[in-house]
Amino acid sequence: MIKQLLAAVFGVALVVALIVAVFTLNQVRDEREDLTVDLEYRSALLAERLHVGLAPSFVTPTSTTPEVLQALVENLSQQERLEGLVVYDNKDNLLAKSSTLTDNLEAQSELARTAMDKDQAASAFLRFQEKQTYVLALPIRQNARVVGAMVILRNAEHIEAKLDMIWRDNIFRLLLQVLIFSAAIGLIFWFVFYKPVVNLAESVRQVRAGKRTPEQQPEKTPFLFRPLIAEFYKIMRSLSQARFSAQEEARLRLEKIDTPWTAERLREFVKDLLKGREIFVVSNREPYIHTRDGGALRYFVPASGLVTAMQPVMDATGGMWIAHGSGDADREVADKQDKVAVPPDEPKYTLKRIWLTEEEENGYYYGYANEGLWPLCHLAHTRPTFRKEDWEQYRKVNGKFAASILAEIKQIENPLILIHDYHFALLPRLIKNSRPDAQIGIFWHIPWPNAEAFSICPQRKDLLDGLLGADIIGFQTQAHCNNFIDTVSKELESLIDLEQFSITREGHKSYIKPFPISIAFAGTEDAGEEISPAERRQFLSSLGIESQYIGLGVDRLDYIKGIGERLRAVEEFLENNPKYIKNFTFIQIAPPSRDQIPRFREFGEEIKSEVERINKKFGANGWRPIVLLNRHHTHEELKIFYSVANVCLVTSLHDGMNLVAKEFISTRSDEQGVLILSQFAGASRELKEALIVNPYHVEAVGDMIKTALTMNPSEQKKRMKRLRNQIKTNNVYRWSAELLKAIVSLGS
Repeated sequence: MIKQLLAAVFGVALVVALIVAVFTLNQVRDEREDLTVDLEYRSALLAERLHVGLAPSFVTPTSTTPEVLQALVENLSQQERLEGLVVYDNKDNLLAKSSTLTDNLEAQSELARTAMDKDQAASAFLRFQEKQTYVLALPIRQNARVVGAMVILRNAEHIEAKLDMIWRDNIFRLLLQVLIFSAAIGLIFWFVFYKPVVNLAESVRQVRAGKRTPEQQPEKTPFLFRPLIAEFYKIMRSLSQARFSAQEEARLRLEKIDTPWTAERLREFVKDLLKGREIFVVSNREPYIHTRDGGALRYFVPASGLVTAMQPVMDATGGMWIAHGSGDADREVADKQDKVAVPPDEPKYTLKRIWLTEEEENGYYYGYANEGLWPLCHLAHTRPTFRKEDWEQYRKVNGKFAASILAEIKQIENPLILIHDYHFALLPRLIKNSRPDAQIGIFWHIPWPNAEAFSICPQRKDLLDGLLGADIIGFQTQAHCNNFIDTVSKELESLIDLEQFSITREGHKSYIKPFPISIAFAGTEDAGEEISPAERRQFLSSLGIESQYIGLGVDRLDYIKGIGERLRAVEEFLENNPKYIKNFTFIQIAPPSRDQIPRFREFGEEIKSEVERINKKFGANGWRPIVLLNRHHTHEELKIFYSVANVCLVTSLHDGMNLVAKEFISTRSDEQGVLILSQFAGASRELKEALIVNPYHVEAVGDMIKTALTMNPSEQKKRMKRLRNQIKTNNVYRWSAELLKAIVSLGS
């Protein structure tokens, strides 16, 4: 609203300024005319008197010496307070002039000549001796014959001074008027518009938060807003009824196994499951990040399946999310306890931010977590690096998070804590040792390697013991659960129950379960509108693509994603199928990831070089077989890429799940397109109708691209329909429900 107020003030100021400018111009014009006429009149009278004094000198020139004439000119100049007086004969010879005149008199001489030639007065305003001067030339006659001319110079500076004063006074009046008008507009805006709108927004927020009913319309409503507010509250009542109906429907769905899970159903499920208990969620990445954008304070939600999964849970419980504060404006909005209510527009729960030093972040996150654990758990043949100093920072940060959580749950009985990912392997044990009554779950989003691979980690026993502090340890697939059980059996003294899939260590039992994560897909309505052929051509043309067939890859620039192998598979496909040259384009979306880590930077350069090599090999006449897009795209932006692709390649060398495969499927409401999926991605355990490949077998992947492009539309439809049903049934809301149910049920 401030912008609108400023626009209104500016508009009024502009209008007033234009009015004042027009008025002042007219006033200045009239004043200039009046002052000029007055000066000319007085100068003419003066000239006549001077003519009487000078004419006798020309009647008897023999008796008038130059000295006498000069003395007469000096005397007349002083008597009449002139700037100067000049006398010429009829041959343009200068006879005498005031001693005060030092500048060149060429202009005055020209004016005298004009007066003598025309035998009439001539005048002009001239800049003389750095002053505005009125110059009047008058012919001197003898017996009706012009015998010379006199030129008088009068100071005309008072005219400009008067006009300047008019401008100055009117500008001052303008500023005063703008100030008064601005204050008046501000007061009117505040009391007539802003306050009523703020009060209306607050009442609507209270209705939305359930603190008042839509029937409780504000009693004191400005007359101007009464019709609008009346209609608005009718809409709010309708929305409230719709919300109630949705909640009732969600409650009914709880009893039906075959109905799809939605955000509303999850909220109702969580309310019924937790019965008022709060939940504490812990993750490295925060759900809301505040930043400064050109001085303006903004926030954004990072692209994360975790945020999508946990948002309805947090909305329903009003709990607390604890995460690393990474935004450059995060501290500005946090209170003294480092907390902020979120979502910012409609607060439902609390976000508590943990601040890390640069040294802590480099050691804990970039060092141990992403140069050590990440390559260790992803069997992509990148050597993990374990540095002692990184391990110390990892332990320190886990301890910092543990201290923060323990402080928050100090007064809470049987607190419920859900920890996410490989950044916090030590956290479950740190919490459990202090609070044995806490119900703790941890979900490990990335793969768990086999026992032999994990044995290279120097701190493996500490990590395993830390994880076994949790009551539930969740993985993406059963295979990862099996690997974890096998690893513990080889590394720690414990009791393993394969029937219950549990591990008991030092009297505490941990259950190991698979919870394959998914996306927020509840049905056709989530996919959006189908893209028309014309829209498809227009979109591809904006990328410089004219090919009939489109392949797509969407990955972070990460060595586990198999991007290099995928590009070589495209090369193999074009070599074996030359008819697709100039008729097939592969789009690889690959935003940068973890650039602070040398291996990730090197991998990015390798991919760029590979794209350049293949494009140089096949490219011709503006056609490129591969289009590389090195920037982040939002989910909304990615939808059109998914929609135009004939085939999507998800060829990870090793991946916990890979949600790109599911996002591609969810977008294809037309039930067309083919998914080529790596056998080493967790998603391959669920998405059986995809074309499953070994990403290391480049030739086989190239052949599979041809299979996908030549697949009958009816076969595509059959496969895609089954894939969509699979992710509709097993979406992220169901994942959240099953994970929470597993943790809570242990305390029953």
